[in-house]
Amino acid sequence: MADRTRVHPDQEELEQRPGTAQGEEAREQWPEEAEESSRKQRARGFFREHPHAKWILLFALIAAVAIGVYVWHYYSIRESTDDAQIEAHIGPVSSRVPGTVVKVNFEDNQYVDAGAVLVQLDPTDYEIALQRAKAELSDAEAAARAAQTGVPITSTTTTSQLSTSEANLNAAQKEVDAARARVVEAEANYRKISQDLKRYEQLLAKDEISRQQYDATVAAEQSAAATVDAAHAAVAAAESHVHQAEAGVRSAQTGPQQVTAIRAKAAAAEANVQMREAAVEQAELNVQYATVKAPFAGIVAKRNVEPGQVIQPGQPLFSIVNSDDIWVTANFKENQLADMHPGQHATIHVDAFDKDYKGYVENIGGATGARFSLLPPENATGNYVKVVQRVPVRLRFDKGQNPNHILRPGMSVEPTVITK
Repeated sequence: MADRTRVHPDQEELEQRPGTAQGEEAREQWPEEAEESSRKQRARGFFREHPHAKWILLFALIAAVAIGVYVWHYYSIRESTDDAQIEAHIGPVSSRVPGTVVKVNFEDNQYVDAGAVLVQLDPTDYEIALQRAKAELSDAEAAARAAQTGVPITSTTTTSQLSTSEANLNAAQKEVDAARARVVEAEANYRKISQDLKRYEQLLAKDEISRQQYDATVAAEQSAAATVDAAHAAVAAAESHVHQAEAGVRSAQTGPQQVTAIRAKAAAAEANVQMREAAVEQAELNVQYATVKAPFAGIVAKRNVEPGQVIQPGQPLFSIVNSDDIWVTANFKENQLADMHPGQHATIHVDAFDKDYKGYVENIGGATGARFSLLPPENATGNYVKVVQRVPVRLRFDKGQNPNHILRPGMSVEPTVITK
């Protein structure tokens, strides 16, 4: 093998005289060396005819390497998936009060603004209830004003009654003192007249005084006795007045409790006013609830209400798709998340329009999609097969890219996240 790879000593002659007889003889003896010599000769001839070809070849080689490096770098910092779709909030709308549908102002797939009237219920019953609630409120307010007016009147009256009762008690006690003094005076007069009567009896027996003087003294003694009895009766009457005055004082001393009771009644009346005010507010809300409005702007779907229909609270009437607040749920493989984090830019290709939209990573799911499935896998059974899991990543569209609301929930997209 070493001899066959060795260059023939006449190789230069073979290259220089390829058409001579010697050349043909050498080719027959050294066929491989002759073929290699022929290729080299043709190459030299091509580069002699095209002197710039080797520079073009070198430039093409460098360009190929540069393109390869660029392509490798381009795809090494991008992560994409085709397991993604557009999502949005879909809010079911229902009535908060029962009633009969009078008018429906929308159709399926119609865009409505926030606050637009969608369904009108018959408000007659609720308007009558509102009028009754207002009348009851007026009555409660009048009762509360009367109760509030009674508080200062009762307070003043009870204070005056206490002062008057105390003054009456003092007067009754003085009256008792005066009556007792009159009793002392009457008893003193009675004792004096009694003693005079005894002396007059002795003098009458001696005929030292007349019968007329004696009879006058007897009458005076009887009168003094009656005066004593009257004085004792006056004391008893004065003492009864004292007891009455004391009772009046005790009654007047309950004035604070009476004021407290009146204030409690006034507070109860005020609470009744507040309760009636709440009833009026509830009636006003019921009148407002008879008009079902769109809670936010969006596209109406799944209409389930017709005029003349009697609906109940909580009954679903339709759904609204919030097309102004959309995002993408992209399920990336777990081995694609190493360099991914919120805030990174992304390109979202929408299959329906074959168009790219700009966006960014908003957040990364807290668990894999399998954890939230209806029947999550139970690896503890022993039937474990390692499968690459997918983690939901939420991407947000940059604002101002969906003015006509053409992006709809459920559309398939292919997002690409730039991780560096």
